[in-house]
Parts: sequence; C-alpha cells; structure tokens
Amino acid sequence: MALQIGDKIPEILGTGQDGKTVKSTDFTGKKLALYFYPKDNTPGCTAQACSLRDGYQDLKKAGYAVVGVSVDSEDSHRKFIEKFDLPFPLIADVDKKLVQEFGVWQEKKNYGKTYMGTVRTTFLIDEAGIIRHIIEGRGVDTKNHAEQILNL
Repeated sequence: MALQIGDKIPEILGTGQDGKTVKSTDFTGKKLALYFYPKDNTPGCTAQACSLRDGYQDLKKAGYAVVGVSVDSEDSHRKFIEKFDLPFPLIADVDKKLVQEFGVWQEKKNYGKTYMGTVRTTFLIDEAGIIRHIIEGRGVDTKNHAEQILNL
C-alpha cells in the first residue's frame, strides 16, 4: 500500500550518497521536499535537480529541506552531486525499499516497451513527518520544480 496524504513517513529513509543512514527525524522541525526521480544524469532528472539547486535558498527560507531519491548507487549519486553542485543529499535506494514503500515503483511504458521504474513524484512533508501534498508524474514541472513547490 503506497503512502498517501496524511500518512507519516517511515523513520529510516535509506542510505545517502555518503553511506550514512538518512532518517526522517533528521528533518524534525523542518518541512521536507522528498523527491523521487528515475535516473541520475538524464535530461529531465538533471533539469529537476538543477531547478531545486537554483531555488535551494528560497526553499530553505520557506522552511524546506530537500532530499532526492533514486535507485542509482551511492557512487552514481556522488558523481551527480559533484557534476551539478547539488546542495542537498540523494538517497541510493538500490534495494528499491523506499520507492516501493512510497508507491512510486510502477509499471511504465516507453516506445512500446513495458518495464518497472520510478514514477517522478515529490512528497511535501510537514514538520511532524506527515505527507501534506503529492506532485506526481506529468504534474512535476522539472524545469521549474523549486518554484512549483514554493507556489503550493
């Protein structure tokens, strides 16, 4: 069962690019923009990460922490962060535990081929760890994502 608006997020979110465990309690007292994306270094995912990077100070002023999640490895995340100077952590969900818990690991179709993958989704979570808003799929504006979050 996928997490929904009103649900509390899990305590253990996963392992960050630095190999350390990322917990929901790390963000107690802050709002959290937890965004799931398909793959490091792809055009849409890079546009989204760079939008969040460019709007990071405004998001922080609005009380948000930002954390990205994909099924890529810690090494891939470190390179992605370095290449694009990302100021926020990325969780390496290689065992697909978090994408399944949040319900974003779904059947996708591309060029007539069906496969399982991450559906681009952002969960906006309040200071107590409760999901308050979900932006999903084609509703995510990758090029203006920071502004999209700030305007909710």
